[in-house]
Amino acid sequence: EVRLVESGGGSVQSGGSLRLSCTGSAYTLSYYCVGWFRQTPDKERTGVAVIDSNHRTTYADSVKGRFTISRDDASNTLYLEMGSLTPEDSAIYYCAADPSNYCSTSWWKDIHYNVWGQGTQVTVSS
Repeated sequence: EVRLVESGGGSVQSGGSLRLSCTGSAYTLSYYCVGWFRQTPDKERTGVAVIDSNHRTTYADSVKGRFTISRDDASNTLYLEMGSLTPEDSAIYYCAADPSNYCSTSWWKDIHYNVWGQGTQVTVSS
């Protein structure tokens, strides 16, 4: 069974940092475009950052300079380092995989991704 399992969410004060992890089971993350999405109750799920099979990265404007996506191929784990967090970053964060080697030009749309993790909650208090 192909699975993605996230960990690392939690509660933090504004200005703080968190690191999310996503490990692939029966799924080699290095072959594909993989990334992080987030969703709040009042908004659609949208992309935060992606990394492709060549380690090229793309970020949403709202997180540029604050978040870093990376992938450790030896452990088959995807990471999202989040810094300078604000309450607007509070959401459920999901990792996802696109069956393509390279990320779509509309990478922030969840329709391109066919494997998803269960989600991890991030709460930032002011």
